Amino acid sequence: MNLFSTTIRRRMDRAGILLSSLCLVHCVAGLVLVTLLGIGGGVLLDPRIHEVGLMLAVVIGGIGLGMGAMRHRKPKLLALGCAGLCLMALGLVVPDGPVEAGLTILGVSLLASAHLWNLRHAH
Repeated sequence: MNLFSTTIRRRMDRAGILLSSLCLVHCVAGLVLVTLLGIGGGVLLDPRIHEVGLMLAVVIGGIGLGMGAMRHRKPKLLALGCAGLCLMALGLVVPDGPVEAGLTILGVSLLASAHLWNLRHAH
């Protein structure tokens, strides 16, 4: 794999980790603010935020993890990322609440782990 594609893959993995971290903070902050304080539900729990986040995760994960899986020949890496994306997608179709938050948090954690694994195999 040439230097250009390696650089793109590394940037995508880093972006995936950042996006997963932001999603995790969003989920936890949303739960805390809405549950404990009763504020911000209209903005923080807006389904469009989740839909856009999932779309970005699919694009970034597809590029970064897909290139990494081809390069390293590690199908488990791609499977871990896909499992995370599936849990995130499932979080979109269940009612808002603890189950949705749990699915999303677990999904972004798996996806971030796959991106970290991909970065570690780059060296």
